[in-house]
Amino acid sequence: MNAIPLPSVRRPRRWAAAPLLLAALVCGGAIAAPSAQAERETEQLIQALGQSGCQFERNGSWYPADEAQAHLRKKLAYLRKRGLADTAELFIERAGSQSSLSGKPYRVRCGERPAATSAAWLQAKLVQLRAAPGATTPSP
Repeated sequence: MNAIPLPSVRRPRRWAAAPLLLAALVCGGAIAAPSAQAERETEQLIQALGQSGCQFERNGSWYPADEAQAHLRKKLAYLRKRGLADTAELFIERAGSQSSLSGKPYRVRCGERPAATSAAWLQAKLVQLRAAPGATTPSP
């Protein structure tokens, strides 16, 4: 009697994904923390907005500065976990300029002055912070 050949069955290799897993772990752990200066500047920007008494427009609605401050802190935490806010400039660009949901720019309105984009407001505040006595120049 002739035996019927059975199709070969490939068994999964148990460690085939190990190099990918190892690479993910190494890359995930390689996220560098922002410098102390970047953390300080970013915190000062968020505090300045929160204490400004200005209003903050997000997706067509105006919010008081303290709510804007809380919102930007959440966005900053999200970016920091991913190593995406290593400088104050990156914070402004990636968290403080526009809605990540709608893409609409944020705006800041202070008193009777016309509203400005939050990017411009935060950049101007960063220039002021860096020009203050005792401030250090940003590292490259």
